[in-house]
Amino acid sequence: MAQRDRGAAAGGQPVARSRASGPTPGRTGQVGSTEQQVADHGQPPLRSHELAALRARLRDLTEPVVTEEGLDLEEVSVSRVGRRYLVRITVDADGGINHDELSDVSRAISAKLDQTERDSGELTPGGYTLELSSPGIDRALISPRHWRRNQGRLVAVRVGGRQLTGRVVAVSDDGVTLDLDGKRVEAAFADLGPGRVQVEFTRLADLTDEEIGPEIVDRDDAATEDDAEQR
Repeated sequence: MAQRDRGAAAGGQPVARSRASGPTPGRTGQVGSTEQQVADHGQPPLRSHELAALRARLRDLTEPVVTEEGLDLEEVSVSRVGRRYLVRITVDADGGINHDELSDVSRAISAKLDQTERDSGELTPGGYTLELSSPGIDRALISPRHWRRNQGRLVAVRVGGRQLTGRVVAVSDDGVTLDLDGKRVEAAFADLGPGRVQVEFTRLADLTDEEIGPEIVDRDDAATEDDAEQR
């Protein structure tokens, strides 16, 4: 079972457990990193097709949880880092995600993964670290909802073979309308490449903390809150 801990991005030391010692119940659901660390038994790393199968399984496990929280599952990635695996889950919503919403979905995902491991065994052949975050402004705009959520932003995108930079002034079911220095260009989604939001230094004050980058919360802070509630 996963234990919540302070993640590497927060600069703290992770809480670890040995799989040989058996499951150890721990607090779950705080934003940041979940880590399971096991003794190395010489297990070979997952091959590319096994990583793909693990990503698909994690998506199947977490997408219903994310949807139930009223959010969208944007990405699930798995990579090997040393003796452990790093599982990154990115979620988003119209208007962005605040700290409380990220905390709620983190608790729900943690509970789901913990239950899965109790029922079906460990998810990875070794330890894994789970990171949950909302996307930053550097993420690619691919689906219609990405464009809708960035209406009003300056975006660089390839349209029908041409590289353009314009402001997203409208988004419909069929495509987007860009303003190129006063000239309106309409482009169907089928003709759009991945868009990239351009940082405008005069508009930095308009960006939320979640848009600038993922938010990580120390487990120490979360543990203090939990202890206070228990009192």
